[in-house]
Amino acid sequence: MSAIHLDKQDALLIIDMQVDFLPGGALGVTGGHEVVAPINHLIELYQAQGLPIFASRDWHPQDHCSFGAQGGPWPPHCVAGTPGAEFAAELALPDDAIVISKADTAPVDAYSAFGGTDLAAQLRARGVERVTVVGLATDYCVLNTVTDALEEGFDTLIVPEAMRAVDVNPGDGRRAQDRMVARGAVPVRLGEFGMVALSVA
Repeated sequence: MSAIHLDKQDALLIIDMQVDFLPGGALGVTGGHEVVAPINHLIELYQAQGLPIFASRDWHPQDHCSFGAQGGPWPPHCVAGTPGAEFAAELALPDDAIVISKADTAPVDAYSAFGGTDLAAQLRARGVERVTVVGLATDYCVLNTVTDALEEGFDTLIVPEAMRAVDVNPGDGRRAQDRMVARGAVPVRLGEFGMVALSVA
């Protein structure tokens, strides 16, 4: 793919760009801060064309099942209403961005922004047919969101420059990208956005 031509059927999905997932946070992703600038660039492009921008967030209760004290694999993070659950201060979310809160009840976890939310319905209500998924982390919430987007029938683009992995096991991020592509996601470079696609005769 040599160019991405955005139109009214496109939407941007920003996954879990929260303080606790940035370096220094409770569950910081190495290099997580590096994706803010690429994502802000995409926000600017989508906003300029009046396209919908969605931002998912973990919004956990204090006794969430994913936390170690409840037998989960992670330290407490993104507890609803705490500073760690806020979006990154440098993230230029527009005022009309649609926030999708997930995993907001104690017994249910959700890596995907579609998990237990009305995201699919909101996308369809806006006539969206293609989504671009970026954010944190490649090998967990981005992977699961992309998988669900494809299963919901949305064409799905991923931007490797605008995502980073936890890499609990070295190479998890790379393998996650490979899995997304194998399922049908299309990887694109940041510079391919905003270009005018060539007409096919």
